[in-house]
Amino acid sequence: MSDRVRLASLGDSITLGMGDPRPDGTWRGWASLLADGLGPAGQVEFHNLATSGARAADVAGPQLAAAMRLRPHVASVIVGVNDTLRRTFDVGAVGLALDVTVAGLRSVGATVLTARLPDPGLMLGLPSALARPIGRRIQAVNAVADEVAARHSTLHLDCGAVQGVYDRRLWSVDRLHPSERGHRLLAGSYWDLLAADGFPVGMRPSPEPNNPEPTLWSQVRWIATKGTRWVRERGIVLLPHLVWMAATERWHALIGERGQLDLRARADVAAALALLGGEGSAWGDELTA
Repeated sequence: MSDRVRLASLGDSITLGMGDPRPDGTWRGWASLLADGLGPAGQVEFHNLATSGARAADVAGPQLAAAMRLRPHVASVIVGVNDTLRRTFDVGAVGLALDVTVAGLRSVGATVLTARLPDPGLMLGLPSALARPIGRRIQAVNAVADEVAARHSTLHLDCGAVQGVYDRRLWSVDRLHPSERGHRLLAGSYWDLLAADGFPVGMRPSPEPNNPEPTLWSQVRWIATKGTRWVRERGIVLLPHLVWMAATERWHALIGERGQLDLRARADVAAALALLGGEGSAWGDELTA
């Protein structure tokens, strides 16, 4: 490896840095913080290819093509949340997209960082009728992500198991994106994985924010401006399906057949893992807990 390190980050708004604004209003985020920890200024070349709202297919398409042209030494891939919120959710398609993405990055020599996603029900405090179906989908994405990580020997972070990950201080006011403190926790966790793997690193990203904690007034203002715009732009697409998911969950619970939804999810994951060459027979045990 040359003295100059190239980091390419692929994914959605979490990797884009939402929740961690710079003074000029642009986003910084965990990937930028990690880049700062990979070497002295001027010796790390950072390319953030993530886009807001990206799904697995977006990452496997234009983001991957751009990353492979860069031939990064380190590449990160965190995606899947946006897939789980769509009517078209297909865990098999997500798994294949992840596999194509990670395989491509490994083929150009990159050390690849991947992730298991945290439980959105715990993050958002969702009612069980909505937390359970979204959680079921998140678990499905995690199952295929685990398989892809094992196949391609990635540095795989279980975000849901990171100590303190559900602490409210680690999440921005929208509860969907990490706060600066949360982005710093993610950056430090990946720095630790790289260091343990023997990758040459610089100074570990500090866990302590260097921007003031947002005030109550700033959070209210965000909800009244950017938050309502987000709901307006995304709600038309997402809200009808989320309502349908909750109603379906509630109906199956009322007729005593909620277990059928769990069984169907397990079958979908088993089929997705078969496409990837994995078995995953123990997947989904937590659904019946």
